[in-house]
Amino acid sequence: MAAIAEIVNYYDWGEVIAIYGDDDYGRNGIAALGDKLAEKRRKISFKAPLSPQATRTEITDLLITVALAQSRILIVHTSASWGPEVFHVAQYLGMMGPEYAWIATNWLSTSLDTDSPLPPDVMSDLQGVLTLRMHTPDSKLKRKFVSRWGNLTRGSASNAPIGLSTYGLYAYDTVWLLAHAIDSFFKQGGNISFSKNPKLVDVPGDLHLDAMKIFDRGDLLLQNILQANLTGISGTIKFISKDLINPAYEIINVAGTGYRRIGYWSNYSGLSVEPPETLYGGLPNRSRLNQFLYSVIWPGEAKGKPRGWVFPNNGRHLKIGVPNRVSFQEFVSVEGTDMISGFCIDVFTAAINLLPYAVPYKLLPFGDGHNNPSGTELVRLITAGVYDAAVGDIAIITNRTRMVDFTQPYIESGLVVVAPVKKLDSNAWAFLRPFSPRMWGVTSIFFLAVGAVVWISEHRHNDDFRGPPRRQVVTVFWFSFSTMFFAHRENIVSTLGRIVLLIWLFVVLIINSSYTASLTSILTVQQLSSHIEGIGSLRASKDPIGYQQGSFARNYLVDDLGFDESRLVPLNSPEEYAKALIDGPRKGGVAAVVDDRAYAELFLSSRCEFSIVGQEFTKNGWGFAFPRDSPLAEDMSTAILKLSENGDLERIHNKWLLRRACSSQGSKLEVDRLQLKSFLGLYLVCGLASLFALFIYFLQMARQFSRYYHEQDMESTGTSSRSSRIQTFLSFVKDKEEDVKNRSKRRNIERSRNDDELSSSNSNTRHIDWSRNTSLQSEN
Repeated sequence: MAAIAEIVNYYDWGEVIAIYGDDDYGRNGIAALGDKLAEKRRKISFKAPLSPQATRTEITDLLITVALAQSRILIVHTSASWGPEVFHVAQYLGMMGPEYAWIATNWLSTSLDTDSPLPPDVMSDLQGVLTLRMHTPDSKLKRKFVSRWGNLTRGSASNAPIGLSTYGLYAYDTVWLLAHAIDSFFKQGGNISFSKNPKLVDVPGDLHLDAMKIFDRGDLLLQNILQANLTGISGTIKFISKDLINPAYEIINVAGTGYRRIGYWSNYSGLSVEPPETLYGGLPNRSRLNQFLYSVIWPGEAKGKPRGWVFPNNGRHLKIGVPNRVSFQEFVSVEGTDMISGFCIDVFTAAINLLPYAVPYKLLPFGDGHNNPSGTELVRLITAGVYDAAVGDIAIITNRTRMVDFTQPYIESGLVVVAPVKKLDSNAWAFLRPFSPRMWGVTSIFFLAVGAVVWISEHRHNDDFRGPPRRQVVTVFWFSFSTMFFAHRENIVSTLGRIVLLIWLFVVLIINSSYTASLTSILTVQQLSSHIEGIGSLRASKDPIGYQQGSFARNYLVDDLGFDESRLVPLNSPEEYAKALIDGPRKGGVAAVVDDRAYAELFLSSRCEFSIVGQEFTKNGWGFAFPRDSPLAEDMSTAILKLSENGDLERIHNKWLLRRACSSQGSKLEVDRLQLKSFLGLYLVCGLASLFALFIYFLQMARQFSRYYHEQDMESTGTSSRSSRIQTFLSFVKDKEEDVKNRSKRRNIERSRNDDELSSSNSNTRHIDWSRNTSLQSEN
């Protein structure tokens, strides 16, 4: 049964019908199959028990009931005595066609092995059936035994050997297994002895239960059996927890006058086309991508896999719930019980007409006709069995997917914010709108700051940045703002000034480009303005918010976004939308409306004073709802994709939802002004570069002044005060570096000349003194 469940899962069939003998063997087997299918999220949709002594009439009546069911995957778990009769009746009833798939348990493979060849009429009834046969690995020992068996059982009349099934191979190995176990039993000192069982008492009749006895050392014999590890004609004989290791099956497809093997199943590797014994050496890989079977010839000689189900031909119509909307009836319009139309209904009708089978259905309105019904409640009624499906403007959201299966979305949608907007006309100050006030202020400060840094680094080197104070101030302002247009004429000579200017010009390039793009958009595209910028600004405010009654938007705003429920106002029609938005919060209206984009676009197609503001803050779509694991959901999804590919979906959309756009539909909602945070990185880099340049500059100044002041101090005859030192520093900074160097050079030359003169004077004085001393000594 695990192998059959694996096959059902491999072919992606959701439901099966079980035909079985109504005895312990049949009931227990089908119970095990149900458990194995449940592990694969599959199920038995209908159980069809048959008495082991069932007549042809009983089999016929049962199969007629089965034919009215939805599933076309049939599992036959019977005995070989009357199993072929089931297929004979199925052939008579036309149930062996291409839409069916039949799987028989190993009773059929046993018949094929032992009674081969089967009569032609029996083989004709079995065409396309899958069955399983216990797998025994090919070996020299097995081939030798089969050959001997054929020679021993060959009859003189037909000259055909008696068939040998896998049960025969296991029976032969069982005899040898028991022989080995008894041999070990005797070697362990065991004796053959029996004793009465006190639990068995004689009862009236011919049973004579008191004659039954118990083998005294049965536990030792059982232990020897379970500890066996030998190789027989059926393969390795070894037990783990009383189960034979590595059970495996061959999957057989009956075709023509015989059968063909399409693969194997084992509890180690699942489905494969390789013999299981060749896979035991590797790691087990049960992923679906590693499950393979060869192609199958299905009933009716079909090559394609049966879909596995049909719509039941029992005269019952699908009960499909349709929301009875009071607004946006372009999507769903209910007029009475028979006149139901709209975009959603046309899409459903077009999709269901593409199905390869007929689906009788009846559309049933859901709702009181005074308020828009809840889509979640409509979906819940599917799980309750009130409806078989739901068609309409039903958004695919998480809590609904836990209850039902949805088709492929046939329209994309998501929650948006609709708010009043006003046109922004160009005026004399339109050129200021691209930047926010803070951006203008910081940019102006940086223009002046960079100009000041360049002036500081160039003042002592460059004549263009020298002169009277008034001229220098004008130069700083001119140089700063002329960089905006790259029109500065001053030549920059210092390395630090060039580095700062290079970075600043890059910043100016980015600012100019952004400003030009934003201003072009403002002057060439009609702008709309709203005090609501999106869902974020709604969360920050306390204003009331409108939503469509019955929409999931209410639960999303409260549960997911944390809006206060008291702020939410239900609205039931586009007219209520418009009135609430025009009145605004001060007159009892709302600041904005949160709704699906599909509704919002239809609402805005004729109301130009409103617009969608901000970004769509959820992503979902609309789909048709079916019960969980319903095969209709998958087929309808395929049909919707076909509608999209061939253009029918767009034509239906244009028929119902295409409206003449008002003049503001091509307008652009006023985007946020360029904020400082967008350029913060550029300003940060430029600012750090300017500070670094100033730091290096003042280090150089301090080093030069230290040397200059030391020279001044050497010339000074007294100690200098702090004020004189500051005056000296300011004078040093004010002077041109070249002049300071020339003065220092002249001072050094003069100092050197004075030193030479002083040295010469001292030499002459010493010579005179020496001559005078010599003359005095001569006179003495």
